[in-house]
Amino acid sequence: MSDVASEDLSPSPVKRRLRGEMVLVGMLGIVSIAIAVLVFAYKTRETDPKLPNLGSVPAFQLIDEEGKPFSDEALRGHPTIINFIFTRCDTICPVIGMKSQRLQERTLDRKGIGIKILTISVDPEFDTPARLTEFGARYQANPTKWRFLTGPKDKITSLVTGPLMNTMDREGKLPSGAPQIVHSGYFLLVDGNLDIRGVYDSNDIHKLDELERHARFLARTASDAFKFGGS
Repeated sequence: MSDVASEDLSPSPVKRRLRGEMVLVGMLGIVSIAIAVLVFAYKTRETDPKLPNLGSVPAFQLIDEEGKPFSDEALRGHPTIINFIFTRCDTICPVIGMKSQRLQERTLDRKGIGIKILTISVDPEFDTPARLTEFGARYQANPTKWRFLTGPKDKITSLVTGPLMNTMDREGKLPSGAPQIVHSGYFLLVDGNLDIRGVYDSNDIHKLDELERHARFLARTASDAFKFGGS
């Protein structure tokens, strides 16, 4: 029998440590690649939501809450969220006001193109600019961000019930004695070319979140060439 000790073929502690580190690095690399793929897929979905084209906002000339002319040209160059209220409404309209305020706060113009909000009265005979200003003040409306429109009833009716796909039907009275004007709580999203790109149910928080994401997508692809307001 040989007196020479058999050679120890097991890896040294240093080699074992290096091998473990290499395995760990490999695993981290695989995880990083997986995360990158998921992020890319998410961003691709969000940056290309493939919004429909539901028609265009026609030329119009109305009056804003300051009593000044406000035309369709004020909507060019940036996305605008459009909704409908009347100031005597004590049911859905205060809720629309609160949800618009939330959108205003969540889409402040920190950088890039601003997302604007436009609220149109469906009771223009009563809703004077002063009353719209008072309504806006309840929800801290910033005039550089959120505007209100009134005007001749025939012009409002033509715009609201036609291209903007809403109603202005009067059905009895509210408990306050004000007329019950039936209109939807849907919010419209209009791009900087005045095309209607989506209709969102404001009663569905998930739809409002979707509206915000889509508006941000449009804002990233817009060119803010017009001041929000004026003719």
